[in-house]
Amino acid sequence: MIQDIYPKKLNNSFKNVTFSTGDELLFFDENGQILVRLIDGHVSYPKQAALAGICTVYLFSIDEERFFLAPYETGFTMEGFSYRSLAELRAEAYGNEMLAVFTAYHLMKWYRDNRFCGRCGTALDFDDKERAMRCPKCGNVIYPRINPAVIVGVRNGDKILITRYNRGYAHNALVAGFTEIGETLEETVAREVMEETGIRVKNITYYKSQPWGNAQDILMGFYCDADGDTAIKRDENELKYAEWVERDKIVLQPDDLSLTNEMMKMFKENRDIH
Repeated sequence: MIQDIYPKKLNNSFKNVTFSTGDELLFFDENGQILVRLIDGHVSYPKQAALAGICTVYLFSIDEERFFLAPYETGFTMEGFSYRSLAELRAEAYGNEMLAVFTAYHLMKWYRDNRFCGRCGTALDFDDKERAMRCPKCGNVIYPRINPAVIVGVRNGDKILITRYNRGYAHNALVAGFTEIGETLEETVAREVMEETGIRVKNITYYKSQPWGNAQDILMGFYCDADGDTAIKRDENELKYAEWVERDKIVLQPDDLSLTNEMMKMFKENRDIH
């Protein structure tokens, strides 16, 4: 999965440090595309002293490699580099380099969405002690937003419920959705499966979690079993495909980055949890 970068290690602890030559400096355009050089599947980023007037903020490190963001620059260019979408990089880059891209994207979205205080409208300051934005007028503190979401492997004997979305990702997936205020993760599982496919479920069992900065998510995977009627009533607004698929007929995603793909693969190989 995307976070499996061993022996490398992501360190996302906040540090009040400044950008220097040799650090990675990440730029995103107004459409959320990242400025990179891509050669033979390897991603590289601009490395140079910060230009005068450009605001930079420390993001994280991978081993000794430090990553910084220019959060408010959307038109920066550099010879030999081009802006690429996350979908393009997911298809073309080595998997173990995507954790940096997705995590940086997650933080970029948060910084750009929180330039002003939602309470009083004052421009926010970077906090110098923790990963937060602080209002100098009313004292409001804003922390990075993480959206909890579930991925659900719904089993029906030797079949699993495979879906495809109407928009966005075009390959096979599982039922998925965001947790709403006031409900547990298990309730999210039952509600999302019912809403998207009309199937009731039982034996809801947690499998594994995954950061997914592409949508500012923390994804939590669950397996469960169909309970009663297995006739699918597809939500046509959400899904263009929803069918029970036998193990040996499951077509996996073209990369191994996602929790969804791992869960489909586990079931395909008869290794999913019960």
